[in-house]
Amino acid sequence: MIRSSIAARARIALASALAMSLCGLSAGSSTAGDLVADRSKLTETYGAQLAALADALASEGLAAPADEVRGWLPERPANTITLFSLPPRAPWSTPEPPVWLARFRTLREAQSEALFSLAKIAAQGDRGALAMELALEAARENPDHAAARRLLGYLKKGDEWHRPFALRQLNAGKVWHPQFGWLPSAHVPRYEHGERSFQNRWISAEEDRRRHAEIDLGWQIETANYQITTNHSLEEGVRLAERLEQFHDFWEILFIGYLEKPGQLAKRFSGAGSPPRDARKHNVVYFRDRAGYNRALLPTQPQIEITLGFYSDRQQTAYFFAGEEQQAGLVYHEATHQLFQESRATAAAVGTSNNVWIAEGIACYWETLREFEPGRYRIGGDDAGRLPAARRRLLVDQFYTPLGELVGYGLDRLQHDPNIAKLYSESAGLATFFMHYDQGRYRPALVKYLSAVYTGAASEETLAKFCGQGYSDLDRQYRDFLSQP
Repeated sequence: MIRSSIAARARIALASALAMSLCGLSAGSSTAGDLVADRSKLTETYGAQLAALADALASEGLAAPADEVRGWLPERPANTITLFSLPPRAPWSTPEPPVWLARFRTLREAQSEALFSLAKIAAQGDRGALAMELALEAARENPDHAAARRLLGYLKKGDEWHRPFALRQLNAGKVWHPQFGWLPSAHVPRYEHGERSFQNRWISAEEDRRRHAEIDLGWQIETANYQITTNHSLEEGVRLAERLEQFHDFWEILFIGYLEKPGQLAKRFSGAGSPPRDARKHNVVYFRDRAGYNRALLPTQPQIEITLGFYSDRQQTAYFFAGEEQQAGLVYHEATHQLFQESRATAAAVGTSNNVWIAEGIACYWETLREFEPGRYRIGGDDAGRLPAARRRLLVDQFYTPLGELVGYGLDRLQHDPNIAKLYSESAGLATFFMHYDQGRYRPALVKYLSAVYTGAASEETLAKFCGQGYSDLDRQYRDFLSQP
């Protein structure tokens, strides 16, 4: 009891110290630079505290815990965003946690509170994506931070946090299996021994594969946000589902402004927002091989043979196939098209008349999402995705279509342009620029622009208007951005 009281007082003191740099920074006066600088100060102070704890643990002969603490903060290269998957429970919620973990917990809970305080300021200042990033990091530091978890759509069951869909599955007696998806808990041993449930009877895994060999009879994998059909294998369908669910979580964080009206997020931070909503299911078809993909889609898509994935806005379905040709980034590319098209009311044919570049550019940007360490993800980066090609096109090849002209491109013009490959890399470069230039200065404008494009409300002047800059100034800033060493 005494030890607990001391730890509580220490957490309060640390939270106060870490939050001191937030004093005097109001939502009305904060800028992107202010918020990012304050976040950097918090991280710098926290990093020093972690280093001191790691040294203390090492001096006590606790080498493994010292390494864990020392490696807790990830590196954040320039022009990247670091994101995290969240554990269902805090490590200290296990029975009899090690003594050293209480010291780590004290630092983490204090940092969590400071991050969430900064997130509130960001939300009040209409910096929605930054607010959600900070809330995610706060929940990573303290997985039991109730306000951050609620904002991210979690509910608590016992000492674990789950989304509403997962909670319903658990309440129905099911468990998530990393190979087989959601199963009744009683079925797990039989599945792991090679049996499969089919129409209220048990069959072998081999017979199950034969029954699902054709895509029309494929396995069905349902998750919170996706309905996946595949004839590859149940296991590969589940792996794809997990990747898409993680992608969906990150997309919602970075484009919360696309989903919610101005001011709505600030209300949710104050506790007045709506409870977690049930997500719409996005349909995905995952073919065993390219031959099946081509055969199924060729009647409606004559050029399907040159694609590595395809999203149909008419069918509201994304199509992929397995094999050596497939790349994770290209799955994220088509999944990006799907989420922008289906997550809110949108126009039927986006980019038909103009502004098509951003629909492709932002999808190319999401190709850079990767897991660089377990549970740690990064998007963007000076050497990631198509940005090196964009830099080479501009600075070496001297190829560049000015923004004032590019915003006039519609889908047909883009697809028939002899420089389409160069235009794609330029669009990817520009999307990265609008996401990262000057500490994310144009990110809110980019989200508003995407909303206008996808609802059919964008004209050729919309991007310049939202950025408060002429196209020639944006062209110059883009060149400066790519010229940085």
